[in-house]
Amino acid sequence: MTNALYTLDDSPWFEWIQVHSTDSTNNFLKHYRPVSPKEMTLVTADYQTAGRGQIGNSWESEKGKNLLLSLLIHPHKVEAGHQFILSQAIALSVCEALLEQSAGFRIKWPNDIYWQDHKICGLLIENTLIGRNISNCIIGAGININQQTFESDAPNPISLRQITGIEHERVFILAEIIKHFKDYYGMIKQGQTEEIIRNYRQRLYRSEGFHLYEDANGIFEAEIREVEPTGHLILTDRKGGTRRYAFKEVRHLIPVSSGTSTPLAL
Repeated sequence: MTNALYTLDDSPWFEWIQVHSTDSTNNFLKHYRPVSPKEMTLVTADYQTAGRGQIGNSWESEKGKNLLLSLLIHPHKVEAGHQFILSQAIALSVCEALLEQSAGFRIKWPNDIYWQDHKICGLLIENTLIGRNISNCIIGAGININQQTFESDAPNPISLRQITGIEHERVFILAEIIKHFKDYYGMIKQGQTEEIIRNYRQRLYRSEGFHLYEDANGIFEAEIREVEPTGHLILTDRKGGTRRYAFKEVRHLIPVSSGTSTPLAL
């Protein structure tokens, strides 16, 4: 990180590990074996040699330009069937931290962060279960902060610097993310999740009106009806039919231009 002396939290239940390079911050935490485990462990890196996104996708990040981080928590009281609340909490935490820098950020179901129709953050959440409950949860995030050019074939990346036109101090944005997440995580531990669910719905990308989607049967128009506690997306199509999708079963689509029939898959 930019300032090695900066402290996010000096409480005994929190640990922050800063590394210059690792294959993946999620992998780092998978193999991390502390003598005295903390309730929350954060690892940040300036560079990842094998950064991962959802379902094996890679994550492009220029060295020292962005936020690459993972959090390890132990939400033992959260049942496997309710694990989506953790995804909502971290997505809200990132979105709200970015909204302190500029307007227009939304959460694209299930947990990507978008500015208008461009992706600024991807999240990867990996849970370990014991019985019906979550033993360990590793939350990985890649957030484009100061990168100005993107070389990969990702269709719609954007950075905070491209949005605002100025360079940002990464550690301050990180501090805001952690602050928001601690608040939401505290609500989860107390069983008070109504505010998280409500805020997630309000921050949802394409929360109003009909938009293009694509599933295994083709392209259609629909509007978001709700997101279930399990994380399933419920859409209502133009004919009034209800469609229910798990992650990766449906895609958001955007027409590339008014004269182009081929949409952009998000």
